[in-house]
Amino acid sequence: MYLPYLRGRQYELLALRELIELDLISERINPIIEPIKPSATLIKTLKVFIDNEREISVIHNPKVGNFNKEITMLKKSDWTQKFDEFIHNSNITLSHIMNKNSREELSPIFEQGKEKNELLVINKDKDSLDIYLDIFNIENPKYNLIPDKKAFMRRVKDRRVSIANRFEKEARNSDYKDIESNFFSDDHLFFKEDGFIGFSDYSVVGEEYLESGFAPYAVAIHIVYYDEEMNLRIRHFVSESNDDISDPAGKFYEALEKLALWKDTVDIDTYGIRKFMEHYNEGSYPGLGTVKKLSIMHHIELISQYFDGVNKG
Repeated sequence: MYLPYLRGRQYELLALRELIELDLISERINPIIEPIKPSATLIKTLKVFIDNEREISVIHNPKVGNFNKEITMLKKSDWTQKFDEFIHNSNITLSHIMNKNSREELSPIFEQGKEKNELLVINKDKDSLDIYLDIFNIENPKYNLIPDKKAFMRRVKDRRVSIANRFEKEARNSDYKDIESNFFSDDHLFFKEDGFIGFSDYSVVGEEYLESGFAPYAVAIHIVYYDEEMNLRIRHFVSESNDDISDPAGKFYEALEKLALWKDTVDIDTYGIRKFMEHYNEGSYPGLGTVKKLSIMHHIELISQYFDGVNKG
């Protein structure tokens, strides 16, 4: 099982929604959303998963963004009522990030009738392990996301899912020009052997969360692919005219041309790659948000193909 961990940015939510609508995501993939703000796109994404009877996880105590603050301001609006209805749907796994306040944060969840074995729990903080063991001393969560480290493996015994940041983020997009490609992950090959029921990562976005974006000097397209041993590698296609922030469309096409040349040398076929090639052939620029969306869609569909036996080798 693969549980891609995404924040609730517009392009991330759209990537998940379109993968469901296009029937391109394996039933062995359960995305996790850490929402950053209330939005119509978040509601529509959850509805698509519910309507298609597919599993998705939503964190009720996000640690980035302004979700909880804005929810409080909305009070009993139509949005909050719909969100409350959705997160109690059987297709949505309520998820919790362990922290020093977990007892207080989980108490109302249990009072509302949610069982401990229905939850997804994320525990990356060693100081929260004792609290975790106290709360879940009898009943285990449905999924336990932990780092692949002895300190966690020794104490969290059941329903373990490894979580790791596999995207090596550079300070600037132009820095990827010196890398071309690098190892991304072999979690899909060895997670069972390592004692896990699944694996999780932050896709091609990375764990770091920035509150707002900025106009880049360079445009980079990040594409994962399988090598001859079925390890996942990631290739970086970077623009050339990177002296200032002008002409993002031109920079995109420079990076896209490199992707198109590489595409002719490999056997790879996903919706995301096909859409990139459409933009290349048409000379169109969809915006940087869509570039990220297509890269995420490609990554998740590629894992889906592995799980479902397509291009498995």
